[in-house]
Amino acid sequence: RKEYVDLYVNYIFNKSVQKPFEDFMRGFLRGCPARYWKIFFPEELQVCLQGHTRFDWHLLEKNVVYKQYKKLDQTIRNFWTVFHKLPEEKKKMFLAFLSGSDRITGYGQGCFRFCIADPQVENPDEVCPYARTCYFILYLPR
Repeated sequence: RKEYVDLYVNYIFNKSVQKPFEDFMRGFLRGCPARYWKIFFPEELQVCLQGHTRFDWHLLEKNVVYKQYKKLDQTIRNFWTVFHKLPEEKKKMFLAFLSGSDRITGYGQGCFRFCIADPQVENPDEVCPYARTCYFILYLPR
C-alpha cells in the first residue's frame, strides 16, 4: 500500500505536471534569463517578485506627502486615527485601493511614499475618497 501511495503522490505532484512546467520554464527563462536571478539570495528574490508582506504602518504615515493639506489638519488627524484602528486586513485593503497591490514592492517601506491630496471640490460631503493608483495619490475630501 505504501508503494502505491508513493507512486500516486509522485505522479500527481511531479509526473503529471512535468511537461506543462517545462514549457512554462522555457518561456519564463526566455524573458528572464536565469543568470539574472542568480545574483539574488532566495529571500531577496522573493521580495522582488512578491513585495513586502509585513508593514510598519507608522512609518507609512511618516512618509506621506500632503497637498493642499497640512499634517495637523483635522481631516488628516481623523484619517490616521481611523486608519490605525483598522484590523491588519483592512489596512492591506487600503494599500490595494491606493496602489493596486496589497504589498509594497522592491525597495521597501522606508522608500514607499504616497500623497494625500484635497480634491478641492465645492461640496466635499458629496464626494467619496478616490485614488490614482499609478501615482500613489489618495484624494481625500475635507
